[in-house]
Amino acid sequence: MKNLTLAHIAQVCGGTYHGPESKKDICVTAVTSDSRKVEKGCLFVPIVGARADGHDFIPQVMEAGALGTLSEKELTDAGFPYVKVASTLQAVKDIAEYYLEQLKIPVVGITGSVGKTSTKEMIAAVLSQKFNVLKTQGNFNNELGLPLTVFRLRDEHEIAVLEMGISDFGEMHRLAAIAKPNTCVITNIGTCHLENLGDRDGVLKAKTEVFDHLKENAAVILNGDDDKLAGVGEVKGKKPVFFGMNPALPVYADEVESQGLKGISCRIHTPEGMFSVTVPIPGLHMVYNALAGTAVGLTYGMNLDQIKAGIESLQPVSGRFHIIETDQFTIVDDCYNANPMSMKASLGILKDALGRKVAILGDMGELGKDEAALHAEVGTAAGQSGIDVLICVGPLCEHMAAAAKESAETCGQELSVIHMETVDELMEELPGLLKQGDTILVKASHFMHFETIVSHLQS
Repeated sequence: MKNLTLAHIAQVCGGTYHGPESKKDICVTAVTSDSRKVEKGCLFVPIVGARADGHDFIPQVMEAGALGTLSEKELTDAGFPYVKVASTLQAVKDIAEYYLEQLKIPVVGITGSVGKTSTKEMIAAVLSQKFNVLKTQGNFNNELGLPLTVFRLRDEHEIAVLEMGISDFGEMHRLAAIAKPNTCVITNIGTCHLENLGDRDGVLKAKTEVFDHLKENAAVILNGDDDKLAGVGEVKGKKPVFFGMNPALPVYADEVESQGLKGISCRIHTPEGMFSVTVPIPGLHMVYNALAGTAVGLTYGMNLDQIKAGIESLQPVSGRFHIIETDQFTIVDDCYNANPMSMKASLGILKDALGRKVAILGDMGELGKDEAALHAEVGTAAGQSGIDVLICVGPLCEHMAAAAKESAETCGQELSVIHMETVDELMEELPGLLKQGDTILVKASHFMHFETIVSHLQS
């Protein structure tokens, strides 16, 4: 790893090197905080967590071949190299910032309330038609995950696509200080993390902290159909590039047509011309992702044929509207996370499915004082969505179920609404609630562990 010797590591994170002089100028081969993923020559970062203290695994990882470790504690009679630091979490961020600067490759930073991961996947798919791309994997988008993603970069990579997720003020400052994006994409400003951010204006303020750490002449790409983002003027003296459905925007889409669960087609207009494309994942939000990918592709000198090929090469990610066909059901695995915006979007897609349409929805977290009303808002949308069965799971979903019943009755929709308190209760009743040929949407916030429902349905 470029210039990541133990001596440089100690220097950039304000730590003190302890160990043999003969090893302080050796570069580490990798950086990990997971004792199970230690490889020969790596640096171990012990994180003090709620359930475990990574320092307890230091002897084990050194025996497994690590070159050295960070430590917040004095390691007496260690016999191996370590760097003593005040905070291993702060140290890993400092080291990642230094390492990324050494590589001098462009960074596309992606944030927003909804759709960060699917937008990241789209942008990476587009850019991969021309460049060797490294992208954020899984949920590695926070103050530990982002540095660990940066450490996966190697000399052969030509561009990094980094997702940045936050839940409070100040977090984006810390993430963007590491990433220093050359290109910044913001998907939307929604009703997520209101527990800390208060309202959508708070969300906008927190997300746009990223602007303070952009590289000089950075491109800013924003959803122009979002009322909060549409009001953003110049960023560091440069106008943003807006995308959306409005023909007045520089990158926009029309002729949008659902292809059911097979995807969604549209025509994309750009300053360089227009092209028709089918996104292989359904949902209107995927058109927005394709527009963002198009804007980024143009920023990096790609032609429209390359951008179209990238959009059409997109692959679904497990837990993110991943469609699974079994002998009995079509399962829409969208259980990684949820908020009111994404819940309503997924219900809008489910209505285009074949067979009986069943939504299994669970509690949404971090919604603050309005959590009951926001669950009811999703229920109202479900009652009008044209689905056949709504199964609500969790204490907060009681509000969703009640609103769905009222909404369906008002609209004259035939909707069967069931509410259960726990996943375990659902598992017992599920066989009697489903029929051969059902299309089943499974969606909730991550803490509900709805992946167990998906596994159960598959088996």
